[in-house]
Amino acid sequence: MSSIKIRLAEVEQRIRLAEQRYSRAPGSVRLLAVSKTHPAAFISEALAAGQYRFGENYLQEALEKIGQLRDQRLEWHFIGRIQSNKTRGIAENFHWVHSLYSIAHARRLNDQRPPDLPPLNVCLQILIDNEATKGGIAPEEAGNLIAHFSELPRLRLRGLMTLPAPVQGLENQRIAFHRLRLIREQLKSPEFGLETLSMGMTADLEAAIAEGATIVRVGTAIFGPRKSTLQSGK
Repeated sequence: MSSIKIRLAEVEQRIRLAEQRYSRAPGSVRLLAVSKTHPAAFISEALAAGQYRFGENYLQEALEKIGQLRDQRLEWHFIGRIQSNKTRGIAENFHWVHSLYSIAHARRLNDQRPPDLPPLNVCLQILIDNEATKGGIAPEEAGNLIAHFSELPRLRLRGLMTLPAPVQGLENQRIAFHRLRLIREQLKSPEFGLETLSMGMTADLEAAIAEGATIVRVGTAIFGPRKSTLQSGK
């Protein structure tokens, strides 16, 4: 049994146990395997173990993998910072985008989404901790952005995403995720139910599930340290 298959099983077990502990419906939390900086061969191993949702941060790297795995039935999620000159590649090749927080980028993604593809699933990235190094839209500004989605038929607004500052301890970790949950309740409407909460990673997925995560984004616990980390010796 490959190490990736073993690690996937361990992460899935963590998710299922957290669902039970926090009275979540079985199977209500989906695993997004974050494969950035890892080779297509690792993705193939994970696919053989039953994982088909993969998250990528860097467009050019992702496009190479998508091309290599074109014959496989995979679901690709873009989770990195969006740049205007990269929107066409995202719109044409991905099924989901988790990191949208600009109306200009939303319009570009909508206009560049091929008409023969279903609408692109979108999560808005909410800036919870006001960290200058992270992207996202302030919670009080998100409603104005959501209002534009009725004019963007090639996008399907699914929910919210956040990347909070790392903290130690489950109860401390739950604070930021609880805030996103409350923000979702304030922003949702009959038109936009915002059923998706994309939050939680390797170190804090249990806290995220406790607060209502529907997608957890896990990389290190499945694929090991990222290539850049290995090269730096950290």
